[in-house]
Amino acid sequence: MLLGIANALLGYANNGQYILKIGDLAPNFLLTDQEGKLHRLSDYRGQRVIIYYFPKADTPG
Repeated sequence: MLLGIANALLGYANNGQYILKIGDLAPNFLLTDQEGKLHRLSDYRGQRVIIYYFPKADTPG
């Protein structure tokens, strides 16, 4: 799920339509985890959220 979150945020920057700056709020997004459960960033409002990106080559399998 975290990789998907990072890719969702990076996708905005890559197409030039929306680039996050330090202090900006992250846009709301919806992702599906490995068990098929949907997660929205807004579901975690008021909680600390860590977005961790790692290259696919560094993952097992």
